[in-house]
Amino acid sequence: MNRWKLSYDKFDPEEESLREALCTLGNGYFGTRGASPETSASKVHYPGTYIAGVYNTLPTEVSGKTIYNEDFVNCPNWLLFNYRIDDGPWFNRLKVKILSWKMVLNMRKGMLSRRLRWQDQEGRITLVENHRIVSMAHPHCGAMTFSITPENYSGTITIRSGIDGSVINAGVERYKQLNSKHLEPVSLGEFGEDGIFLQKITNQSKIQITEAMRTLIFKGDEKIKTKLNVISHGRQKIVQEFSLKVKKGQKHTVEKLVSIYTSRDHGVADDCAMAKDAVSLIENFDSLYQPHKAKWKALWKRFDIELKGDDFVQQVLRLHAFHLLQTASTYNEDIDAGMPARGLHGEAYRGHIFWDEIYVFPFFNLHAPEITRALLMYRYRRLGAAKEYAQQNGYCGAMYPWQSASTGSETTQIIHLNPMSGKWGDDYSCLQRHVSIAIAYNVWTYYYTSNDRGFLDRYGAEMMLEIAQFWSSAAKLNKKTGRYEIAKVMGPDEYHEHTPGQTGGGLNNNAYTNVMVCWVLEKALFIVDNLMIEEERNALLLKIGVREGDLSLWRDIITKMTVIMDKNDIIHQFEGYMDLKELDWDEYKRKYENISRMDRILKAEGDTPDHYKLAKQADVLMLFYVLNYKELSEIFKRLGYPFSKSIMKKNFEYYYCRTSHGSTLSMVVHAYVAELLGYKDLSKDFLVAALESDIYDTQGGTTQEGIHSGVMGGTLDLFLRTFAGLEISEDRICLNPNFPKEWKSIKFSVRYKNIWFSVSLTHKNLTVLAQPVRTASLQKTTEILIEINKEAHKILPGKTHTVAL
Repeated sequence: MNRWKLSYDKFDPEEESLREALCTLGNGYFGTRGASPETSASKVHYPGTYIAGVYNTLPTEVSGKTIYNEDFVNCPNWLLFNYRIDDGPWFNRLKVKILSWKMVLNMRKGMLSRRLRWQDQEGRITLVENHRIVSMAHPHCGAMTFSITPENYSGTITIRSGIDGSVINAGVERYKQLNSKHLEPVSLGEFGEDGIFLQKITNQSKIQITEAMRTLIFKGDEKIKTKLNVISHGRQKIVQEFSLKVKKGQKHTVEKLVSIYTSRDHGVADDCAMAKDAVSLIENFDSLYQPHKAKWKALWKRFDIELKGDDFVQQVLRLHAFHLLQTASTYNEDIDAGMPARGLHGEAYRGHIFWDEIYVFPFFNLHAPEITRALLMYRYRRLGAAKEYAQQNGYCGAMYPWQSASTGSETTQIIHLNPMSGKWGDDYSCLQRHVSIAIAYNVWTYYYTSNDRGFLDRYGAEMMLEIAQFWSSAAKLNKKTGRYEIAKVMGPDEYHEHTPGQTGGGLNNNAYTNVMVCWVLEKALFIVDNLMIEEERNALLLKIGVREGDLSLWRDIITKMTVIMDKNDIIHQFEGYMDLKELDWDEYKRKYENISRMDRILKAEGDTPDHYKLAKQADVLMLFYVLNYKELSEIFKRLGYPFSKSIMKKNFEYYYCRTSHGSTLSMVVHAYVAELLGYKDLSKDFLVAALESDIYDTQGGTTQEGIHSGVMGGTLDLFLRTFAGLEISEDRICLNPNFPKEWKSIKFSVRYKNIWFSVSLTHKNLTVLAQPVRTASLQKTTEILIEINKEAHKILPGKTHTVAL
């Protein structure tokens, strides 16, 4: 197994859509699936290209209702490329004999390569070698190179290369009933000696998209000129067609250079002119590839985790880091877009932004905090929409939507298709108000990891206080108990949408929500009380409309919030949970091969998970993942409830056996909590299961629609926290390594408060080197405080510090 490459040695039509997702290339601005250039959308192939932030909304009549879906637009296909020998048919995989086929994703260099040998019906053998990049150095550019060698014949090879704008959104089977034609033609044509372009516009959001390409041709290493015939198919597709006289054993190479711009790009007045100008400046494939390769080398210097002793874990950790960096890169500072839950890799979840950031941002915080900052700015720019959404629902402050896309308004579907039953049903998932908690959590963890006080002062504090104000308006005092309660929400579990016997959606007193609201209010109060001078404090409170009485309410809520616990120290997931029936897990395991999606199974049987004690993913246990033991102890103590490691263990054992792990995120949380509580073998098993989830598509048909960015970020963070023993406190980093005996060593670098820590671990020694980020500041960093195996150490910048384990 190659630790830097994902390799496939034969073509497998049943696996192709998964491979296309896993071999997607991107740079934060756009991503293109790893589809074969000779193909168009079919049951086997789906050559999608997605641009960050490009959405479009269309209505569809479903079950007698008009529903509106804001989709992540599948943009024109720039991969389009095909060839034929003499007057024979165009290459079609199904009509030739494939002699050899190999596809390789090189993660170190950010390149997708394919080597194909095929034989036609006349016995002619052709070797085709193809390399592709989406430039990490020039975010609007991509390129492909095709080398074609006739092995046992001479003749004429005709080539077609172009841009296909006739694409629709058809990458997710369960969305097939929905309207999917998002693009309308604007213009197409030629430019220069070797260029063509296609311009389209989204039919509702009115975003113009231009793709421009140029073609370069080489015989051996010599650049040659040939007539490029331009063929247009209406205003939907444009191609260049040309013929090459070839001799046996002689290689010809075609380079396809591409540039993509939209009308929503910052500083772009004419996307068509910009696209043509940008691609005209590219000298050749290599001139684009070399800075691209150098940029990836620089990124890996920051982001790589090196593990010796387990090639699978090593390979997939790199695959996950690779795809996260392709979904959101340092270029996101110039893009008004969030972190799509399914990457720039497909159309699942319609490209929307969920709470999955809570799993992704810790990894960005520690390696490129500027990426987190850019993604948090997406949320800040939609603060007004969140305030309006709260007001529409009778609350104060800012309530962020469960699903967000272009404007920050709620884009969650109101009905959902169950693929097992084929029926549409009500969808209450917009009641997962805990997304606002995740945003506040992300703001705070970004601040204390990066020490970016400017962000907190200008944006972060306002977001946190607005979210705190929302939750204080949602919490209502129960005069009988003297405690505050929160009603009509859904927790992270997602299976439970409402309490049996009650009308409408939502649950009361979800434990995760209630406890985390206390955390949000406490942090908001800390900002107001400790981090702001009086004038700044007054200015911000006046802007938000928070009065001293509101602050007093916050202080009251954090001492009187309801958390339902029983005499056995089990924290009830929500009010009424213990009244539900137990599920016959053994019976369902016997009846169904895979029971991870028990919600779909039960609903297909005419039942509902609302009747049972079961969970899709961690809910109560999520508390133990996001907050450390000290934070939880303080919250529970302030509320007057008991809390201990023993209580944590009881709750883990109770909920673990009632969870179906219908989300890949569940395995990440369970792995972390299992290690925390001493279940070491279980922890590693969950880590491996989480790592397998996308590369092997263990959920069965989901990864092909787009990678899961949450599980990718979660596994990287989990590895560092659990096995390398990295913990970030608000004043130091702590290292308490605890990795399996079969692993030999771990190396990684993290950035904490403008200091890079390079860490090397073996079972015998821990070595750390601290180097402050290079700045123009004249202030010198003296001793740096770090904790190793519970002991404080002061280390000098630039000097290696080794501790025996």
